[in-house]
Amino acid sequence: MTTVHTEPSTERVPGRSWTVRIVGHGRTSASVTCSTAACRMPARSENLAALRAFAARHAAAHAKAATVRPNAWCHCGSQRCGAHPDTKTHCAGAVLMILRHDPVMRRVWSVEEVCETCAPLIPNATVLARAERPRRTPDRPTTQAPAPVRPVVAGSFSSPAAPGAGDATPVRRSRRSSQRSRPRRSGQGR
Repeated sequence: MTTVHTEPSTERVPGRSWTVRIVGHGRTSASVTCSTAACRMPARSENLAALRAFAARHAAAHAKAATVRPNAWCHCGSQRCGAHPDTKTHCAGAVLMILRHDPVMRRVWSVEEVCETCAPLIPNATVLARAERPRRTPDRPTTQAPAPVRPVVAGSFSSPAAPGAGDATPVRRSRRSSQRSRPRRSGQGR
């Protein structure tokens, strides 16, 4: 018999990346490519504005379809942080989904799973989503039943619970309160 593990894996997996690129063919035409081979791309065209719009929508579709995995390694870190070579850091923190697009070059869109330490260091990156924190499933319930109330006996000792004794909660009084409640005898003055 085979059993299926239903809890999310805590094993680290490589961060994913999708790259959508406009590739020029001479001076008059271009095409769009995607790093995912199964994606269907439009035919080679001379309408560069239409290809840019398609590439942006395609990158956004990858980001929308992907769920950020909390157990993913930083994709930037797996590339030796080549996206921010001037600032060295150690990958840490929650996993984020970012979109990188250089508005000057306007030819490459990258959607990547990176750590929250690298994300602000990557130029032209926009955070799209954050991984959900994994829900902890304790081995035993977190709420515990309250201990049974035992009658209190003078001298800070407690007696074992007797049948029916847990129904009434004992009331403790301090010595001062009992002295104040006594009526004063006549003839005693303050």
